[in-house]
Amino acid sequence: MVRGGMSTVCFLCLFLLCWSAAKGFPEEVGPPREWPKISFALKAGGVLAPTHIATAGDGSGRMFVTEQRGRIRIIKDNTLLNTPFLDISGKVSCCGERGLLSVAFPPGYSAKKYFYVNYTDRSGDTVIARYRVSSHPDVADPASEKILLTIGQPYANHNGGLVAFGPDGYLYTGMGDGGSAGDPHNNGQNPGSLLGKMLRIDVESATLPYGIPSNNPHINTKGYRPEIWAMGMRNPWRFSFDKKTGDLYIADVGQELYEEVNFQPAGSNGGENYGWNIMEGMHCFREKKCDTAGRVTPVAEYDHTEGCSITGGMVYRGMEFPGMQGVYLFADYCSGRLWGLRFAGGKWQKAALADTGYAVSTFGEDEAGNIYLADHREGNIYRIEEIRQASPNR
Repeated sequence: MVRGGMSTVCFLCLFLLCWSAAKGFPEEVGPPREWPKISFALKAGGVLAPTHIATAGDGSGRMFVTEQRGRIRIIKDNTLLNTPFLDISGKVSCCGERGLLSVAFPPGYSAKKYFYVNYTDRSGDTVIARYRVSSHPDVADPASEKILLTIGQPYANHNGGLVAFGPDGYLYTGMGDGGSAGDPHNNGQNPGSLLGKMLRIDVESATLPYGIPSNNPHINTKGYRPEIWAMGMRNPWRFSFDKKTGDLYIADVGQELYEEVNFQPAGSNGGENYGWNIMEGMHCFREKKCDTAGRVTPVAEYDHTEGCSITGGMVYRGMEFPGMQGVYLFADYCSGRLWGLRFAGGKWQKAALADTGYAVSTFGEDEAGNIYLADHREGNIYRIEEIRQASPNR
C-alpha cells in the first residue's frame, strides 16, 4: 500500500512537471507548503533615491546601487563607499520617472571591465550607454561613454528603464509606452516604435553600435523594428530572469485599475503581445469588450485598493532561506505591500507577505542569491530574510 501510494504520487509529480513544461509554465516549487514569514535586515543607508541594485558577478561581493540623479554607489563589506563608482549627474535629467535608472554588467565582466547603463538625458530621451572602469576597480571613467541607443520620449513619464542581460547573453531593455495617459500615440501596439516594448539586442558582438540577434522574432517582419522581443507594454519598470530556469518575469505598471505580472517561459521564441493599451491586466481597457486574440494575459494582478505602482522583483534561488525557494517576490511602490508568487499544484498562487512601510523602488540580489529591496524615500537597502520557526517540543 505505501509503496504503491508513493509510486502514484511520484508519477503524478512527473506528469505535472511535464505538463507544466509543455504549457510553458515555470518549474513547480514542490508540494503545497506554508508561505514564508519574512523580515528585513538593513544592509546600507544613505543612498539618494535608489533606483536599481546589481552585482558585477566578479566574485568581489560588491553591490552597485544607482541613484536617480546620476550616480552609481558601491556597497562593499556592508559599507556604502563615499566615492561614487560613476557620476554622470551632468548628463542626467531628473526626477519624477526620469533619471539614472539601471546598470547591467555583462558576462565575464572581470575581464571586460565595462558595463551598461540606462538613463534619461537632458533632452528627456532614453539613453543606453557603455562605460569602462578606470585603473581603480571601484571607480569608473565618466569620459569613456559610448552611446549605443537613444530612444525619443514624447512625455516625461513611462520611461521603463531597466537593462539586464538574459541567460542568452543578450541585453534586454524594458521600454514604457512614452507616457501621458492611455498611450495616446498607441506605441504599445505599434510595431514600428521601440516604445511600449521589451527589446533584445546584441551589445557584446563586434557589430556597432549593437547587433540584432538572428532569432529575434521580428527580424524579417516588414513594419516591425527588429529590436522588439515582446510588445504591448505600458511601463515595464522592472523585470528579471529566474537564475535557475531562465524564465522571465515582467512587472508592468498599470494605469487606472490594475497592476500586473507577466510571465515568459525560458523556451519562448519571443513575439508575445501583453495587451496594452487594449487590455489593462486581465481586463479590457476602457471598453466592456475588446479583441483579446493573440494577447498574453498576466499570471497575477492586483487592483488599486492594494497599491498603485508595481515594482517587479525576483525569484529567490539562494540557499540560506529554504522557505523562500522558488518564490517570486514583488511589491508596490505606493502602499509598500510585498507579495510572493509561485507555481504549485498546477496553478499560480499569490499571497501577501508583508506591509513594509517602504517606497519599494527596486529589487536586486547578491552573488549568493540573497534578495534585497530599496526604499526610494529613505535611501535604505534591506535584505529580505525568512523568519525561522522554532521547532515545537516533542
